[in-house]
Amino acid sequence: MTILLVILFCLCIFFPSLHLLHCLPWFRDQDEGKRTRLEKKKGISILVPCYNEQDIVETSINSMKSLSYSEFEVIYVNDGSTDQTLSSLHQLLDLQPYSTSPLKKLSHKKVNSLYRSKLYPHIFVLDKENGGKADALNAGIEFSNKDLIVTLDADTILTDEALSVVNDTFEDKDIVAAGGMVHVLQTKTSKPLHYLSLLRTNMLVRVQTLDFLKAFYINKVSLARFRSLAVISGAFGIFRKEALLNAGGYRKTIGEDIDITLSIHRYISKQKNKKIIFLPEAVGYTELPETWKDLFKQRVRWQKAFIDCLFHFRSFFGKTLISKAVSFFYVVESFLAGTMAAYITSFIVIINAVINPPSSYAFFILFYASYIFFFSLAYNLMAVRMGKYYGFTFYKKEKIYLLLTIFFDIFVYRFVTMYFVLYGSVAYFFNKDWNKVDRTGRNYQDNIGPAA
Repeated sequence: MTILLVILFCLCIFFPSLHLLHCLPWFRDQDEGKRTRLEKKKGISILVPCYNEQDIVETSINSMKSLSYSEFEVIYVNDGSTDQTLSSLHQLLDLQPYSTSPLKKLSHKKVNSLYRSKLYPHIFVLDKENGGKADALNAGIEFSNKDLIVTLDADTILTDEALSVVNDTFEDKDIVAAGGMVHVLQTKTSKPLHYLSLLRTNMLVRVQTLDFLKAFYINKVSLARFRSLAVISGAFGIFRKEALLNAGGYRKTIGEDIDITLSIHRYISKQKNKKIIFLPEAVGYTELPETWKDLFKQRVRWQKAFIDCLFHFRSFFGKTLISKAVSFFYVVESFLAGTMAAYITSFIVIINAVINPPSSYAFFILFYASYIFFFSLAYNLMAVRMGKYYGFTFYKKEKIYLLLTIFFDIFVYRFVTMYFVLYGSVAYFFNKDWNKVDRTGRNYQDNIGPAA
């Protein structure tokens, strides 16, 4: 049992340490971050699936109509909302019926109507029967007119430079998909490309802000350099339409963002130079849960999606476990050193607590606790430092909030998220549905007043 604990401990140290080192600028790819500003603009279709989004859709529209990029269209896909989402879209956009022919390559639920805004001719609304987010995205692809597809959540807003970065990056024909950088909408300031603010947030949002800094600036940066990025966030993803079609579109599942990313990996697995990248310079903001109840719903869904894809892509993982980095990291790091290690460690600690006196393994507990504290502290500080490297920092007067958030993450949040992993992995086998996280309905345009 001691040997098993040591092996798990080494695995749990190895992968975070690897990413902590590999995310550093010294390990940048030769062409990473280097792009020529192009005068010619590529056509971009932005797809925004909407199901009961009446509380946030105005924030999204205000963001879309303010973007300075010239060659883009926005398609809001109303997926059979039962609230006032469609009425709000009519009121905010002054919609009129519009007609165009779909591609007829992807299946989806019946489309009732297609509208175009009189006020903003580049904004369209697709009204369809409810089929879920994946179905809504497939319908949006079918009616899109551009070669690049950007997918956003209804609560995601883009910074003004984001589409220009996408335009310049996708000049490289080998790039088939990319994930954008996602920051927390509740921390958005009047300088959205430079500063984040914790002042208007509660502790739960603050610790998720740190979580996102770690997930994107450390993990995603490192994994993308290994060509093993397994998740393009549904909050902000960029794809060549051709790649989406060749991958078969979106599968109806719990986590369409993991699924489509792995589907594209499978599609390009025999094409040597094709790649999926992470774009930290393309920045968007998305709203995060402000209550433990909503956080529980979100994180359990994420874990269910992870398990679902583990089974769905098991053949691909089995054939490419050694030859493809994405399979290796998904199975060995995320599943074995992540999910299974959480179960085994918890089981061993509980059994030891029942059978043996605490003194028999007190040294291990003390050693493990020390590791958690010092390594987690280093990980959080590195995430903040990497955020600063990519241009984002917190105001000096917020350092005390940042420090308190780091300690909350180390002593509380990390154990709560471990519970989400344990619960979600089991819950997947009993309930494959997922519950929608409530939107706040807050106006984020002026960044005034308390956020949470």
